[in-house]
Amino acid sequence: MKVAIIGSRGYPYVYSGYETLIKHLAEGLVEKGVEVTVYCHKGLFSERPKTVNGVNLAYIPTVETKSLSQLVHSLLSFIHLIFNQPDVLFVVNAANGPYGLISKLFRIPTAINVDGLEWLRPKWKGLGAKYFKWSAKQATKFYDLIINDSEEMKRVYQETFHVDSEVIAYGGIIRQSTAPELIEKWGLKPNDYYLIVGRLIPDNNADLIIEGFINSGSSKKLVVVGDVPYTDEYASKIKGISDERLVFTGYVTNQDELAELYHQAFGYFHGHEYGGTNPTMLKALAYGSAILALNTAFNQEMLNGGEFGRFFEKNANSVTHLVNSMESNASQMALLKQNSPKGITKKYTWEYVVEQYYTAFQRLRRN
Repeated sequence: MKVAIIGSRGYPYVYSGYETLIKHLAEGLVEKGVEVTVYCHKGLFSERPKTVNGVNLAYIPTVETKSLSQLVHSLLSFIHLIFNQPDVLFVVNAANGPYGLISKLFRIPTAINVDGLEWLRPKWKGLGAKYFKWSAKQATKFYDLIINDSEEMKRVYQETFHVDSEVIAYGGIIRQSTAPELIEKWGLKPNDYYLIVGRLIPDNNADLIIEGFINSGSSKKLVVVGDVPYTDEYASKIKGISDERLVFTGYVTNQDELAELYHQAFGYFHGHEYGGTNPTMLKALAYGSAILALNTAFNQEMLNGGEFGRFFEKNANSVTHLVNSMESNASQMALLKQNSPKGITKKYTWEYVVEQYYTAFQRLRRN
């Protein structure tokens, strides 16, 4: 079986949840004897080998602008695909919804992972939001299989677009602390700080988490890992907040350092508002974090209604109350840390995720 993958930045480039999915999926499919080709953003790769880890790579140029880069890259990749037809095409990102018409015209069985509610995210105001919702609707018309990463996202697509979808989550890999001294570079000590990990964008709600933490009686630090790769008023405002307890690390690309930040934190704040199965939350579970999450249907699903974490509402007072409550009951936080890895149930293992995709692709190929 030949499978082509379009819509990510490429392989083995790992920047977001999509690239992490592509890395594990492509390698897992190769192990099953599938011939996999991943379409890569040419400009992101100074070296361009034709094959890495058994995965074939096609480097396609694009227009390097924030709003058009992925759309142009996907369009050119679809055109390239016409002359190198696979048995099955797998697309990520609902923004690629209209391109399903191309694979449909050329009778290439195609599945798309539509991910989250992009049209509700603050960064896509106005025309951007309208495009994402329109594009998601086109995906439901043109693609042979819609894949969502959570039961809640499946429900959203049923109610919004009146279409059924298959649920295949993302995976997490349980790991233990191996080098706690790695956090010392930021002047940190184990269990003496809270952690936020994610891009500094409005829908991750770092601003209200920081405000709620500052207003609490905590003497611990709050470590903020992440940034945005462009000049942004919202991100600049957050980084400009002055409090001796705040530590801004920027991006942490060393995965061992990032893992230790999760391992050694007293608590991990998850403010992500939109989307289904969140890769950052999976890391927090897999790395044994005590999770304090924004109360959304998606986070409730991942934390099994509170079995693997506690929730706060979308206001600073709720965060303040939760911090004060948890610090008066450190044993509860320790129990959360102990139980977190149990949240990586079968559906959140990469082996099961790959097996589900493999079965879905085989079914598409036969049909």
